[in-house]
Amino acid sequence: MTTSAPPRPPQTRHGLLPEARHLILPEGIVSTGWPSVREVCRNVGILFDPWQADMNTAILGKNAAGLYAADTVAISICRQAGKTYDIGGLLFADCIINPGTLAVWTAHHFTVTRESFMALKAMAEVPQMRAHVDPDAITTGAGNECIPFRNGSRIMFKARESGAVRGVAKVRRLVLDEAQILSEQAMADLAPTMNQATNPQVILMGTPPKPTDNSEFFKSIRRDALAGASEGLVYVEFSADPGAKWDDKAQRAKANPSYPLRTNDKAINRLHKLLTGPGDFDREALGIWDSDTKTPGIINLDDWDDLAMAAADAPTNGSLAYAVKFSADGERVGAAVALRPDDGPVHVEALGVSLMADGTAPLVQWLAERWRKGHIVLDGKAGAGDLANELVAAGVPRRRIHLVTVDEAITAHAGMLRAIQERDLTHLAQPGLDAAVRAAGKRKIGNAGGWGWASTTPEGDVTSLDAVTLARHAVVAGKRPTGQGRTSGNRTSGNRVGVVA
Repeated sequence: MTTSAPPRPPQTRHGLLPEARHLILPEGIVSTGWPSVREVCRNVGILFDPWQADMNTAILGKNAAGLYAADTVAISICRQAGKTYDIGGLLFADCIINPGTLAVWTAHHFTVTRESFMALKAMAEVPQMRAHVDPDAITTGAGNECIPFRNGSRIMFKARESGAVRGVAKVRRLVLDEAQILSEQAMADLAPTMNQATNPQVILMGTPPKPTDNSEFFKSIRRDALAGASEGLVYVEFSADPGAKWDDKAQRAKANPSYPLRTNDKAINRLHKLLTGPGDFDREALGIWDSDTKTPGIINLDDWDDLAMAAADAPTNGSLAYAVKFSADGERVGAAVALRPDDGPVHVEALGVSLMADGTAPLVQWLAERWRKGHIVLDGKAGAGDLANELVAAGVPRRRIHLVTVDEAITAHAGMLRAIQERDLTHLAQPGLDAAVRAAGKRKIGNAGGWGWASTTPEGDVTSLDAVTLARHAVVAGKRPTGQGRTSGNRTSGNRVGVVA
């Protein structure tokens, strides 16, 4: 029997970044490429504050072979701290020093990617950069943003949500902005872009993730770093103390190394007005991770996790019901299925959430092929009535379609919460559904104490939880439907609508 070695303690700071809560360095650093990078940046008008110089010294640390000691850099830092300027400066220097370098800057959302491009474009257009960048050659078309250098180097800007990074090869530096929205699968898709590059390095930077963020990779990086179990990693974290008051200036300084020199109180006060969801200001302006604070949802996550099962263990025989839920804003539609076995608790599965902009035709076809197995319930003023008509036109008998009433919605939600608390339910472990559960709070329905699910964060989405809630209620309250086989093998992870796939 073999045993794993105990975690190694992280390499000491060597006086670097006293402002940071955590600075964890890889073993084997014998030198740093920072002096030459700093000189190149100074010549093109890019200057750095002391904390940025310290961080860059660590990022550019080299081993005895002259390669980066860290092939991965992870930076947890609040908004408006100067990270785009700093990492942008490193990319410019790398592209100038090493002709033919390809750097790719990505964010999850296109709008964030575009903002970063515009910031770096402004840096590239200063007179000092003319020897290295022709401003007229910069590509500004949406989705094709690129800063080319006269020596053949390029900085490309791509949004991860569109999958635009796939197929890009020989990336020397890959910057992953919004690292708090980065799944392990997304990282697996991105890693091959660097396989053929010389001395590559990936830089992740973001704020602490929301409960609804798909953030497995960023969380695992932090967890391993703090446990001393990481290799080839620089981990930097700036954060205020857990429970810090939002207007405490000493805590602002702990969270934001640019405060108050670059980021003033007015800017942070503005964030406090805008970040109104539970925990949002702590995460995005103070850098506090939820592992140090209370999760805002009302469902006990331990109870929910205990009710999860693998697909192979889920029941297959019993009464079926399908549910479709349209979000209140009319932008999303979620689907779910519930099965009531002859013995045991009701089992639910989310079939995912899709954008209404993608249409509902595939959903109609999918349900039209399965209505004989169980009845269908629809909810949501944004599209339930129209979907019912489409289903009838597709051959589904009107009697097998039911539009949920307000009273039924209230009963469904109360019943779902009770079922979770009393462990009278099972479900698949699905990332999309689990994220909805983590963020689920209550919203008022009617005037008699009724309630439904509501996200506790502005960007959260409980549509998938609403759908399984209605499906459970339908199969419990229904009398007619019987059948075998839930989805005929069409289970999904909950990341997108399986019925549309």
